Amino acid sequence: MIRRLATGVVFSALAMGSAAAADDASCKVIRMSDPGWTDITATNGVTSVILTALGYEPDVKTLSVPIGYQSMKNGEIDVFLGNWMPAQKAFIDDLTAAKAIEVMNKNLEGAKFTLAVPTYVADKGVKDFSDLQKHADEFDHKIYGIEPGAPANSNIQKMIDANDFGLKDWKLVESGEQAMLAQVDRASKDKGAVVFLAWAPHPMNEKFSIEYLSGGDAYFGPNFGGAVVYTLARTGWSEKCPNAAALMKNLKFEISMENALMGSILGGEDPKAAATAWLKANPKAINPWLSGVTALDGKPAADAVKGSLGL
Repeated sequence: MIRRLATGVVFSALAMGSAAAADDASCKVIRMSDPGWTDITATNGVTSVILTALGYEPDVKTLSVPIGYQSMKNGEIDVFLGNWMPAQKAFIDDLTAAKAIEVMNKNLEGAKFTLAVPTYVADKGVKDFSDLQKHADEFDHKIYGIEPGAPANSNIQKMIDANDFGLKDWKLVESGEQAMLAQVDRASKDKGAVVFLAWAPHPMNEKFSIEYLSGGDAYFGPNFGGAVVYTLARTGWSEKCPNAAALMKNLKFEISMENALMGSILGGEDPKAAATAWLKANPKAINPWLSGVTALDGKPAADAVKGSLGL
């Protein structure tokens, strides 16, 4: 009873907070893109559960990064939660020049994204980009990337084309995230050499013992490709949909949260089911997200979310 009263006080306080302006009727359906990365699938899942509780209809479309951004430019996608920077800088520069996007907020800090190898490979002396060519035959002259068109793949190809680190005879193997990790899994079982794109947050950091390579600052940025992730909206969307935009501006995630959600999703759980379970177990995380937000019908957001989640 005490827990219920405490939860009620928290949500009631939120309900009494300032509310955003009402959304246009066209805002009911919110179109979001997902490049097929599990971290964005996880955050899209959480966001979709909250939006649905508030009376919106999230419509998540699986689109590669270039097509997703082009769709924002064309007005066919409203929101993207996966703007990894600085890896996607070229895309953002283009969209900014075209005045096609608005940066809503920084939704994740402490991320990283660069090449990695299994720890047993690092123990043989592969700790830096400059060490790869010395072991070229062991790696079969291949670097495993993610889906075609991804900015990180482009950076790897530029590195090969420029013959940086002596990699001119190497090949970039483009595949999806899961296909890449399946290759890492196969190599690991036989203690074979494999170099691949790795990032955090991601449960690969717990499933595999890996070591991120130093020396790739020119292509991935300092601190092992240290990154921040931003939420973007197409230009004009936040003006027409200020209430939904207020939620998007409030959404901030944590590395540990995403690792947990991604582990559930990769284990076969539906993204919305995984998100719902996590939100029920961590109700305090919801509180700041609802500040200044109402349900689509204007009623208190806290009541809508509490009722939907059974809190």
